[in-house]
Amino acid sequence: MTDARPIPTFDDDGPERKLCIICSKGSLDMAYPGLVLANAALGEGIETHLFFTFWGFEIINKKTMGNLQFSPVGNPATHMPTALAGLPGMQGMATRMMRKQIEALDVPPVPEFLTLIKEAGGHLWACRMSFDMMKLSEADLFEGVEGVIGATEFMELSEGAQTIFV
Repeated sequence: MTDARPIPTFDDDGPERKLCIICSKGSLDMAYPGLVLANAALGEGIETHLFFTFWGFEIINKKTMGNLQFSPVGNPATHMPTALAGLPGMQGMATRMMRKQIEALDVPPVPEFLTLIKEAGGHLWACRMSFDMMKLSEADLFEGVEGVIGATEFMELSEGAQTIFV
């Protein structure tokens, strides 16, 4: 690409910025995009909300958040033949490799990353429908989750925000 465009800048005279990220997947490789985006937004002073729904609950469930897995099966980005990706032990090996790469970049594990986001002023919300479907209690959730809210409440919360679905 020869025609590089300048990165837009924002000044303090514009409206307050708000970002809402819907985290719907709970695998190791799908947890980090939402967390990294939230961290970047908070670093820029943007009001940030993460809404965890369906399998995204794996990220905020105390029992699972520290042991998220990466599955190479059916993932064309791994460039691994499906027959090889499905062999016993491949998911564990792929998960260990991904964790090492994440650690080498000095990116914290998921529970620590959630704590950093909360400490930076980020807001964490759990989806009411998913919460009820999974028969969870608030004691099952990461301590930084502010509440369990429904879709209507999320619509109110996200009004005027840039919303990203991960």
